Amino acid sequence: MSDLDVQLPSAFDPFAEANAEDSSAGAGSKDYVHVRIQQRNGRKSLTTVQGLKKEYSYNKILKDLKKEFCCNGTVVQDPELGQVIQLQGDQRKNVATFLVEAGIVKKESIKIHGF
Repeated sequence: MSDLDVQLPSAFDPFAEANAEDSSAGAGSKDYVHVRIQQRNGRKSLTTVQGLKKEYSYNKILKDLKKEFCCNGTVVQDPELGQVIQLQGDQRKNVATFLVEAGIVKKESIKIHGF
């Protein structure tokens, strides 16, 4: 019976770190800027930017983005997401590099979504 009395390892929870990060994310420690693409009609698409800090002027950022990428855009007020910047066309990579080079966000805090 002594051969069978083996010390069993304690239970390992693979999601313990993720749950700890979720509880701290509620305090606003890790905020991401989400850059997404939305398909419109046929080849037409919209690029949306959400999650920028409230202290930034969305209209000034939009003005610079429009001038830099030669596209049109607008700032939309969403009840759940707050202010969202919309640009015409697929500008995901352009917007991400622009935000990093302008010093608005860090590269680690940008998430690019889409196909």
